[in-house]
Amino acid sequence: MFQKERFVEECRAALKEGDAHAAIRERVAQAVSDPAQIINALGEPKRAGVETIYRSDDLTILNLCWGPRMVFKPHDHRMWAVIGIYGGREQNIFYRRADKGLTRHGMKELDTKDVVPLGKAIIHAVTNPLDRITGAIHVYGGDFFATPRSEWDPRTFEERPYDVEHTLHAFEEANERLRGMAPQS
Repeated sequence: MFQKERFVEECRAALKEGDAHAAIRERVAQAVSDPAQIINALGEPKRAGVETIYRSDDLTILNLCWGPRMVFKPHDHRMWAVIGIYGGREQNIFYRRADKGLTRHGMKELDTKDVVPLGKAIIHAVTNPLDRITGAIHVYGGDFFATPRSEWDPRTFEERPYDVEHTLHAFEEANERLRGMAPQS
């Protein structure tokens, strides 16, 4: 049974293991193996957004809900991460730095119960291809909110500092689309 407090304790303990990244991946895989338990603990996702479950200097755990058809620009984390999907689908397009911007390096689609570890140097863009919310547990090996990082213009691949306000706006736009999809009475 998924419980937020216990999951946080398990992830904190995993940080002390020899390969913390792999140990966290196992904890996330176990959690998303029963999506109904996560939904029971966190609630059915009703809007796009980011809920902070836990935050410290060495660990951040998020409940991240991508809105329907949400497309999120290329960005980096500058720390390892583990993503586990508990509902919906997430498409990741991976990039590498190039002389001028980025070059596309590959793609990975994650469905419910899928888990993927991401290394410190990963640059990716994310899309929810569905007409419903995609829910995911994201675990980061550091303070996700305090670490300076980069984002890239999706058309020009020009690098710039990560813009939190722009990110919040992208989630609000997704929520507007979601409201527009609601049945009218």
